[in-house]
Amino acid sequence: MRTILDTKELIQLYKKGYFPMAKSANSVEIHFFKPQKRFIIPIYSFHLPRKLFSEYKKNKFTFCINTQFETVIQNCSIPRKTNNETWINETIKETYLQLNLEGQAHSIECFYKNKLVAGLYGVHIGSCFFGESMFNNMTNTSKLTLLYLTALLANNKFTLLDSQFYNPHLLQFGAYEINDDEYQQYLHKGINKKISFPQELNFQKSVSILQSLSQRS
Repeated sequence: MRTILDTKELIQLYKKGYFPMAKSANSVEIHFFKPQKRFIIPIYSFHLPRKLFSEYKKNKFTFCINTQFETVIQNCSIPRKTNNETWINETIKETYLQLNLEGQAHSIECFYKNKLVAGLYGVHIGSCFFGESMFNNMTNTSKLTLLYLTALLANNKFTLLDSQFYNPHLLQFGAYEINDDEYQQYLHKGINKKISFPQELNFQKSVSILQSLSQRS
């Protein structure tokens, strides 16, 4: 039997700072979290590692938007080698597939020689993008996908890229924690600024945008 969360109620919870997670792939329970500290990736002062940007500019990969959302979330749900667990159960999958159909959840895909090698997905409300999960099957490709997403958001004047929990792998991009009071201010301002999620961004334009907004290391 297909189990799905009420998407309208879920969006309202996102607007208050909550997001859902399951305890494990086989768990039927969904818990809602509202961290006291939120991890933010800065869009307009994005820190761009030189070696990674050099790899990005080689244009070996193709980036697409919303072409394989279901495959992306399926890959994201595969347990990581480190802990052999995942917070994405069937209810989460079905709910976000529905959000994608409703235009509230989006994926960015990274292809190498026509093969999907990385991707990420998240929820879009107003001028906010709430990153949910990412995966990669080739070294650094999830990071390259994040570069494309950042350029996409900057080009369309998004105000918030929320990474939810602290992640040391994202520190290299200038990500930082803020307390909930400050986060709520960003959130309130962002959800009330209506911006459509773009369906394409020329690669060379993404390179130019990243160069213009980044602080390189």
